[in-house]
Amino acid sequence: MATTGNFSSSQLLADEEGALLATITIEIAKEIGELASTLALERNYPITISIELNGAEAFRAALPGSSSEHDSWIIRKARVVNLTGHSTMYERVKAEEDAIDWHLSHGVEDATHAIHGGGFPLISRDKGFEGVLLISGLPQVEDHNFAVEVLSSFISTR
Repeated sequence: MATTGNFSSSQLLADEEGALLATITIEIAKEIGELASTLALERNYPITISIELNGAEAFRAALPGSSSEHDSWIIRKARVVNLTGHSTMYERVKAEEDAIDWHLSHGVEDATHAIHGGGFPLISRDKGFEGVLLISGLPQVEDHNFAVEVLSSFISTR
């Protein structure tokens, strides 16, 4: 469990519930992306940040040291969150807890769907699941924790 941060699925669901947004617009997505970029630049994180709303990319930043390899991770993580409405880390940990092959149970392949931390659902109180915050470039636990931190910081300023 070390590679998954010793999370529990219930703890990861609580992270999602704690990150509910009042509403989500393109402008809000861009604000969240800019906040993530600012924090990541301060920490010299070599990451790519992407935000999708309703299946369309609303924000993207490839920070110094990031790699084109992150692009495929972002696509694969986004597919998982869009399929399930939950974070990629939740899906991974829940599959481990249930001792199931996540890909087999969802009828998809690892080549197209990555259950590695860094994909986090954007959920609004008014419309429910609307998009995905994607972080790629750090170890998966750090990708996940950074996404949670960014959303928590954003919400605390509202």
